Amino acid sequence: MSQLYVLYEHAAGYALFSVKEFEEVAMFLPQVESSVTDLAKFNSIVKLAGFAPFKTAISALENINAISEGIVPQDLMVFLDDFFSKLKKKKCQLGIGDSKLGAAITEAIGVQCSHFGVVPEILRGVRFHFHKLIKGFTDKSAGIAQLGLGHSYSRAKVKFNVHRSDNMIIQSIALLDQLDKDVNTFSMRIREWYSYHFPELVKIVPDNYIFAKAAKFIKDRKTLTQDKLEELEEIVMDSAKAQAIIDAAKMSMGMDISIVDLMNIELFAERVVKLSEYRKKLSTYLHNKMECVAPNLQSLIGDQVGARLISHAGSLTNLAKYPASTVQILGAEKALFRALKTRSNTPKYGLLYHSSFIGRAGLKNKGRISRFLANKCSIASRIDCFLEQPTAVFGETLKQQVEERLKFYESGEVPRKNIEVMKEAIEMASSETPKPQPGEASSQTKKNKKKKRKLEESEAANGNGATTQSDENGAGEVAEAAENGGDGEPKKKKKKKKNKNKDNE
Repeated sequence: MSQLYVLYEHAAGYALFSVKEFEEVAMFLPQVESSVTDLAKFNSIVKLAGFAPFKTAISALENINAISEGIVPQDLMVFLDDFFSKLKKKKCQLGIGDSKLGAAITEAIGVQCSHFGVVPEILRGVRFHFHKLIKGFTDKSAGIAQLGLGHSYSRAKVKFNVHRSDNMIIQSIALLDQLDKDVNTFSMRIREWYSYHFPELVKIVPDNYIFAKAAKFIKDRKTLTQDKLEELEEIVMDSAKAQAIIDAAKMSMGMDISIVDLMNIELFAERVVKLSEYRKKLSTYLHNKMECVAPNLQSLIGDQVGARLISHAGSLTNLAKYPASTVQILGAEKALFRALKTRSNTPKYGLLYHSSFIGRAGLKNKGRISRFLANKCSIASRIDCFLEQPTAVFGETLKQQVEERLKFYESGEVPRKNIEVMKEAIEMASSETPKPQPGEASSQTKKNKKKKRKLEESEAANGNGATTQSDENGAGEVAEAAENGGDGEPKKKKKKKKNKNKDNE
């Protein structure tokens, strides 16, 4: 009959509990489920067999990180190995909550692990009564340990990679797309609303942003006179348009509206103008972020298309893991599965369709250039993800390759080989890398030079043999040095030979 031990991982440490007659307990599983909350009944079945507390909070965080990935930490391995080495491993069974961790423990120590049957109910009871089962442990101290470790674990997960601002790019492009929709909707609303009063303005000023600014400035068309020509010219940035607006205001077919209606139109126009200005600032912010995070991808396909690819993949790391065939149809998943279902032609491009290269290619070559561009995007994303010193040299080089491929499809001009282009890019990138600080790299280079000099001196000494000493050393030693065939400075090794000669005498 094998003995069951249950492993419980707490924020304070690892605990092993022995379960009495677990096979009989397993037969009465419904009764066990109902009586788990009763400490007296639970304590008659489960007893503490061993407890290994964590020494520091850092150690606790390292252990929980390893356990969450299904890896056996060193502390847990030592604790279990010491415990089960005293027992007969064949007659022991270890209950555990995570199947991945159980498989890793079985592989590392050789103890059979189980995560089903009565084990989940026993662990539920241990979790409920843990602070009472451990001596000197209170509910308050357990809560403090769990809270501290929970904060540390969450902070470590959130701060996975500080230098990559993928999340900022994802949120920025999502907000930018939403702003485009909202500004467009609001602009259409202000056009319809203000057209009741001044319908001719729509034909003269087609741009949404300028129309909102003009509506906010004009307000009542009857007050628009020749004196306001210069101010209106600054808004529409065209003297002919400004004069046409003033002329149209005098002969307008629009109806008269009240002051309250004009105030509401003005307030709404002001909001639309502010939203449009914020959209420009957000676009600049996205451009700067892409320069920091993915400069090569930005140089190749632009800010917005590159940001949409990162957003759709979830992160730059995920995008770097994708093959070029996946990058090509990223964003066209519905069309792909519909094509597979109906056995029709699969899509040639997804988000890459918004790139200028696809629009410039001919109808027959759109699929070819899309495949080639996806290949270069995949390379650029991997360079951005894994390069320590960010540089846009590779992105510019890849962009030139796409341009050459476009020319090849149009005129038949043969592009350069990829290996030659990448060699040039690597040379340019190495020349652009910042020079090391004098305190950091110069000391290392000096050490390397000293080591090299010592090696050269030792090789020269071995090749030339013993070197000559001064006249005080005697004529015999000079003769020996002459026989060895070398003139040079006295060495430490020669002093040892001198002492030997004195002993012989």
